Amino acid sequence: MYLCVMYSSELIKGTLKTIVLKLLSETEKMYGYEITQKVKELTDSKIVITEGALYPLLHQLEAEGIVTTETVNIGKRVRKYYTLTQTGNERAKEKIYEFADFINTMTILLDLKPNIKYV
Repeated sequence: MYLCVMYSSELIKGTLKTIVLKLLSETEKMYGYEITQKVKELTDSKIVITEGALYPLLHQLEAEGIVTTETVNIGKRVRKYYTLTQTGNERAKEKIYEFADFINTMTILLDLKPNIKYV
C-alpha cells in the first residue's frame, strides 16, 4: 500500500520562499504552474504548492527586485516567466544555507538520526 504524506501548510509556508528561490536558481526561467508541478514531482506529491500561496510570493519577490518577469504569448495564452536577478541569486544562496543550517540544528535539537525516514 502506498501512503502519501503531505506536510502541514505551516511547514510549507515557512519554506516556500526557499523552495521557489532554489528552483529558480537552477533554471533560466520558470512560470508559476511549472513551479508548482516541479515541486510536486520532486517531492512525490508530498509538497503541493497552491496558486494562492505561490503568486503572492512571486509578486513580493518581484517588488523586492529578487525576480524579474517576462510575458510571453503562447498561442492564445499569455505566460509570465520569472527569472532571478543577481540579487535574487545571492538571496537564494543565503536562504538555502540558512535552511540547511536550520535542518542541522533541528536534527540536534530533536535528537534525530540522519538518513532515517520518519512516517
